Amino acid sequence: MEAADAATSTEVERAELAGELGLCELALHKYRDAAEHLARSLEQREALPEALQQRFEAGQRKAAPHVARLVLGVDPPDAEVLVDGKRIGRTARTYTLFFEPGQHMVRGRAPGCKDALHSLRAVAGAEHEFTMPLLCAAASGTKEASSAKGTTATTATPVRALPAPRAHAPSPWASWPGTLRVVGISLATGTVSAGAILMISASKLDQDMSARRDQLESDPRSSSSMCWQAPERSPCGELRRLRDARNLSDRVGMALVITGGVIGAATAASFFTDFSFLGRTSAQDRVQISPVVTGHETGVSIEGVW
Repeated sequence: MEAADAATSTEVERAELAGELGLCELALHKYRDAAEHLARSLEQREALPEALQQRFEAGQRKAAPHVARLVLGVDPPDAEVLVDGKRIGRTARTYTLFFEPGQHMVRGRAPGCKDALHSLRAVAGAEHEFTMPLLCAAASGTKEASSAKGTTATTATPVRALPAPRAHAPSPWASWPGTLRVVGISLATGTVSAGAILMISASKLDQDMSARRDQLESDPRSSSSMCWQAPERSPCGELRRLRDARNLSDRVGMALVITGGVIGAATAASFFTDFSFLGRTSAQDRVQISPVVTGHETGVSIEGVW
């Protein structure tokens, strides 16, 4: 009797603590956390006093317009559920989850089963409901039974274990496409950036050269032939140095931009190339396509490693 009273008291404390925590989160505008804790508290509403039930229900009504509510069914019930890559931390056949508005990914996984994926576009104040079954390998066994008067005999057919598949050594070509892609992206970004900087520098040098030329032409002592054989440290010599620097920056910058564009195009094209003929895993093994069906949309979810 005392043990039952202690368990009831613990349930009341947990429900009350979760509800009060939800009200604090509601005051801080953490609507998703508030909705989750208030819902968890009201699951034990029978253990709560009437006044607390009313407070927690009022808080839940305030949080509801700011979050999306999902009732998720999972089969098998011991499957692990992840939301945006984070584990929920408990297992059940049915979950009530709350989401902030936006795109979210729900994943179910269990040993011996194929992962189930669902993409959810959460809208504030909306309610969603769907079931996520996992495709699991069926266990097989063979039994032979014979019955006699007052006697029952069962004979199990021995199953010969299949040898474990031999692990293959990774191919020396297995990692080079990814490394080259990283190098290609870095080179393309670096060369285009350097080319752009040089072209901007050429434009600045052109402006400086125009200003110097205008200043030189405004001098009443200037003439059209004064710069033909001007000394190196004269205004005309400075004008020639600015012109040469402008031309060099412009040409090198243009060459770098073109080179970066070619490297970037080759790197982008490599993402659509299958390197399985070099010992790399084939494209169909690296890409997983799962159907996604909800009450509002139908499509596929594609995950993979390039």
